[in-house]
Amino acid sequence: MDEFQKYDNTALFFVGNEVLTTAEVSNAAPYVKAAVRDMKAYRDSKEYREIPIGYSAADVPGLRPMLQNYLACGDDDVERAEFYALNVYEWCGDSSYEGSGYSELQKNATGYNIPIFVSETGCRVARPRLFSDQAAILGPDMMNTWSGTIVYEWIQEENDYGLISYGPKVDPKVSTAALDGFPRSGTPMTVSPDYENLKSQWATLSPTGVKLSDYSPSASISLPACPTSTSGGWIVNGNAALPSVGETLDSAAMASVAMPTSTGSASQPSASLTGGGTVAGGKEITGMCLGLLGVMLGVVTWL
Repeated sequence: MDEFQKYDNTALFFVGNEVLTTAEVSNAAPYVKAAVRDMKAYRDSKEYREIPIGYSAADVPGLRPMLQNYLACGDDDVERAEFYALNVYEWCGDSSYEGSGYSELQKNATGYNIPIFVSETGCRVARPRLFSDQAAILGPDMMNTWSGTIVYEWIQEENDYGLISYGPKVDPKVSTAALDGFPRSGTPMTVSPDYENLKSQWATLSPTGVKLSDYSPSASISLPACPTSTSGGWIVNGNAALPSVGETLDSAAMASVAMPTSTGSASQPSASLTGGGTVAGGKEITGMCLGLLGVMLGVVTWL
């Protein structure tokens, strides 16, 4: 934060990426929310620009919509995330808004009280990648709720998601400029046909936004209810106190976090994805951070 806050094009900070991958490990959610609280406190204590702080989540049906509601709920504004992002790989090949499950994502996000966007997309289970989900995210189906998307990813690496390449893979023992065997300097070459397919999709879209000066909060948007612990699913009592710096999850703390209460209403996960909801396998996330956002914004400019 100390380094990136210096740049006026730093748009946000993620406290984590895909920390929770199943409902069974949802007891880690209080630590994610505590990290949001602590990073906000540090930012404000240093009098830095109010760069939003939030979380990038794996799209896990067993965590929907409880995790996104948990990070945005509660009376204490200091503890609430300032945005929520989702890594979505369910729209594969020539799928559809309904068949991919994107319609469920939109239903869960409608009326959400903080900005929400897609922090990763670009399923490669079906090749070539068509990127037809861009018309949903940046079109009338979702653009009035979702604040855009980041396509994964810019440079070609071992996981084969790249849109451009700086040349063929080389022996990293020979070239010190390519520690993992993939060069990152020179003249970029497009990865065909993925690059052209994404460019063609974006050429047909004209998403609109709202200027800050024209924005007025809607009375219909309110804080979501904090989800409560449910048997066999989400195991966190959303009203439990967050851990402090250095605190470990002992048995007493676990009982407080996971004990169901009679107050509030339990949120239920949405139906499982159907008809195209295949999660892309073999995706490698290394150092997911704001740098990815900056690179993808560069893609828009370069295209």
